[in-house]
Amino acid sequence: MEYRTLGRTGVKVSPLCLGAMNFPEPSGEKESSDIINRALDGGINFIDTANVYNGGESEKIVGRTLKKNGRRHEVVLATKVYGTMGEGPNDGGVSRYHIIQSCEDSLRRLKTDHIDLYQLHRPGLTVPQDETLRAFDDLVRAGKVRYIGCSTHPAWMVMEALAISEKNNLARYVSEQPPYNLLDRRIENELVPLAQKYEMALLPWSPLAGGILAGRYNDPKNFPEGSRASKGEWFARRVNIAGIEVAQKLEKMAAERGLTITQLALLWVKDQPGVTSPIIGPRTMQHLEDALGILDKSLDEADIPLFDELVHPGNALADFHNSNDWYKGRVLG
Repeated sequence: MEYRTLGRTGVKVSPLCLGAMNFPEPSGEKESSDIINRALDGGINFIDTANVYNGGESEKIVGRTLKKNGRRHEVVLATKVYGTMGEGPNDGGVSRYHIIQSCEDSLRRLKTDHIDLYQLHRPGLTVPQDETLRAFDDLVRAGKVRYIGCSTHPAWMVMEALAISEKNNLARYVSEQPPYNLLDRRIENELVPLAQKYEMALLPWSPLAGGILAGRYNDPKNFPEGSRASKGEWFARRVNIAGIEVAQKLEKMAAERGLTITQLALLWVKDQPGVTSPIIGPRTMQHLEDALGILDKSLDEADIPLFDELVHPGNALADFHNSNDWYKGRVLG
């Protein structure tokens, strides 16, 4: 397995990142811990969580597991800040007040003295970016954070942030974490070229399209019990006939190549230009084992046109930006 460089840093990360959003719900604490340990044994050295995942419980489980197994030093540990963590008016957002306090809280939950990659979970559309970046810079200078990144930002805001950091000699975003999968390829229009130009790591979330590209859905109106679409309207809107048909074709392609549909979908994202490490969110050990199977595999270049025929580059059949306030476009899939 070849480790990849995290943006312009000298840090090497595995070509898959273990996402901890399902810890401990729905996975359960023991299975969550077992998944972390198996991922490390399998070669993954990159773990991503967020303060809001399960009300802070995800960070706690990651922290307890790394404390117990004594392998914190092996892990590039990433978490995020932005979401609301309390009932007060300053318990969320991108202000210096919230970022500094949230960092201290995350350090305590993670049982560590530093965060390797501290990311802004969503853009702050009403707060000047220099306030956010100065707060991040102070955390880096204090040794509490090694690197900073952003998540689900429009390309223009990423570029503005890079310019502000350059002008004011502040810590610079080394990564962006966007939604990206075969059903939503819109970041290829602006964000991917920007990341390649300025040597930023791309860490895609939802590479399996939330289960659509795992063959989870057969009907856009009747969802399996316990599925994401059955639990939330915002995800249900992403499930449509066009996406289901792509999944069915992808499953046939995967079988012809001796892969599962999830492996082929994940392999496609992993080997896309500009991508550093897609974030997998296994709910079970079986899900993890399936993903580990592609760590040492590469996408056949001869197959690339086949994916482009399914969904044209830069286009989308499902809307994975629909949880963002800033994205106004709509997918007519």
